[in-house]
Amino acid sequence: MSKTTPVLDAALAAALVLPMSFALAQEVPPGAGDSGARPAGSRLDRVEIIGKQPYDNDLRRRAQVAKQIYGREEIDKYGDTNVAEVLKRLPGVSMQGNAPRMRGLGSGYTLMLVNGDPAPPGFALDQLDPAQVERIEITKGATADQSAQAVAGAINIILKEAPKVSQRDLRVGLGYNAERPTLSGTFTFGEKWADKSLSLPLSVFEWRGLGQAVSERQQSGLDGQPARSIQASDNAYSGRGFNMGPRLGWKISDDQSLTWQNFLHYGQWKSRNTVASQVIGGAPSLDDNSESLGSWQSARSNVQWVNHLSAAARLELKGGLQASKGTFDTQTFRLGNPQRRSVGDSGEVGLTQAGNYTRLLNDVHSLTTGWDLEWRQRDEKREVTELGLPQLLDFEGQPFSARIERQALFVQDEWEITKQWSTYLGLRAERIVTTSQGLAAPLSNTSTVATPMWHLNYKFDPAGRDMVRASITRSYKAAGLGQLVARPSLSTLFTDTKQPNTELSPDRTGNANLLPELAAGIDMAYEKYLPSGGIISVGFFFRDVKNLVRTVTTLQSVSWATVPRWVSQPMNFSHARTGGLELEIKGRAGELMPALFEARTPLNLRSSLNLYQSSVDALPGPNNRLVGQQPWSGNMGFDYRFTGLPLNTGATLAFTPGYTTQQSDTLSVEQSRSRSIDVFAQWIFSRTVSGRISANNLVPLDSQSQTLAADAFSTTLSRGRSSFNASLEIKL
Repeated sequence: MSKTTPVLDAALAAALVLPMSFALAQEVPPGAGDSGARPAGSRLDRVEIIGKQPYDNDLRRRAQVAKQIYGREEIDKYGDTNVAEVLKRLPGVSMQGNAPRMRGLGSGYTLMLVNGDPAPPGFALDQLDPAQVERIEITKGATADQSAQAVAGAINIILKEAPKVSQRDLRVGLGYNAERPTLSGTFTFGEKWADKSLSLPLSVFEWRGLGQAVSERQQSGLDGQPARSIQASDNAYSGRGFNMGPRLGWKISDDQSLTWQNFLHYGQWKSRNTVASQVIGGAPSLDDNSESLGSWQSARSNVQWVNHLSAAARLELKGGLQASKGTFDTQTFRLGNPQRRSVGDSGEVGLTQAGNYTRLLNDVHSLTTGWDLEWRQRDEKREVTELGLPQLLDFEGQPFSARIERQALFVQDEWEITKQWSTYLGLRAERIVTTSQGLAAPLSNTSTVATPMWHLNYKFDPAGRDMVRASITRSYKAAGLGQLVARPSLSTLFTDTKQPNTELSPDRTGNANLLPELAAGIDMAYEKYLPSGGIISVGFFFRDVKNLVRTVTTLQSVSWATVPRWVSQPMNFSHARTGGLELEIKGRAGELMPALFEARTPLNLRSSLNLYQSSVDALPGPNNRLVGQQPWSGNMGFDYRFTGLPLNTGATLAFTPGYTTQQSDTLSVEQSRSRSIDVFAQWIFSRTVSGRISANNLVPLDSQSQTLAADAFSTTLSRGRSSFNASLEIKL
């Protein structure tokens, strides 16, 4: 093993200690950290598992564009029951509800892919079992062969392929968050017959939790005069569901193959919210007790045909059908009597067709050209009644719909200039037609987006142990179909359309005229691959965003009320810029800091620190940042394999500071710090049986969000909760 210099030792130690110093500033107890556990036990097991990290890093090193790759080792580490829990621990990734965020940017800026294709409607990361995933790829810059809707980057979930040998894997789990334990289980059946193969993973799951919050509001009351109230709420929620992803492969010949990939998902949920109210002054409008239930279902079916026309040419054709549906029924109660009921459903259907042709030229150019076609429609129907009467007579029960048609052509060239220089040149042109229809005449909008891309790599040596990556790309963010449906929804606190509402409790509607956000970007990174599989990466990014979409609250004269109402609506708001620094370090402790640890110490360390900055031109500083982008975030951790015991253990610590966002000239939002401590232990009973226990969000912090207006405010304090899981894995 090569020795590092004392200067490098000090730099590595500082990089690992720096996030911990931030954590201590966040009042984190010592001893917490991240993980990267590997099965332990015999020497043979250790050699087999250690080989996985270099494999993931080797894929990362050979990639033409900057990306992070996480295989089964990282996915299985904590015995998570869903992929969302896995993603939240990865460097530079955070979760906002069920939507992943990269580089601190909100949902929609991160492209979600499944096997390289955009995720279907209704695809839920928190209901996808990690046992169905082969690896996760995180790409920092857009590429021509995938959708260019990747301003922050893309997360590609690669599902397990059909096995080459028989497979019978079973995992059962027990979890606890509130009230009673919940069960989960996954069984994977795999078989191969001559030129055909089948993989059939089936997962069942349930969840149960309790959200506790205290809300304080000061704003105009029901009589238009200042009012103030405090409400404590307990929201008990639960649900159950299943998903399955059958995959059938057929090797037609040595040159041709056919793959049929499906994904089916179904679930039901319910919740009960109980509120205790305290009136401080005036006549405030208060939240009522409520009960809700609903369901969702989604299905996706894709066919892929690949034909190797020659040793230098390849043709690929793909087609897909997808559909999803969701229902909800919410009933509120006041003094024990039914008050308001909201019933509705929404559904999306879509068709996709794509293809590409790749040819190797002169052994140094890999030229690919292709196309993507998509048609998708969303239909909504909702009925809201107050004391049995329609809340909005002209809108309730009426169908609303939005449709998107997308055509894209692309060309890319992966060019191996020399053994040390390589480049990627790409161009993608997309035409997007959106149509929204309700009670009024249909509204249609057509946008054309051209996205050139250039990625350049330089290896300091032909082996690529040290390399520099640079990218210049253009990407975009299209409006979601839900944002285009321009049907109004009344404030739940001010439902009388003959009376005004407040800026903090607005009505809501969509906007069929939204244009795509366009982002020109620069990415640069230095990557050092260590001999034993570790990596040190330092990166920089910048994005210049035009046609920025932001939800803006304004006072409007509207058709559904006799008085002006405050309305929250997405708009092309302004021009913005964002940039940041990204640091990632992981590897064996003895390799990262040989002065402190022996080379054979079975301890792996990892740490990341991300610094972000952004500004929106239309708003005054200093807090005119993009919505939801924290000033910095970090995580750190370890995993340890006990010598002489088949036991692995580890921990992860992730944290962000509190920050303020200026949302408009009159509204600002303050968000408190957040911290997550996850720990796990794995016991290897045999080569085919292992057990895991884990705890997520140990020593939880309460979180607080406060919205401030000129003469009003709304504050919500949410109680943090821990969750616990135990699982048993058997390879039959």
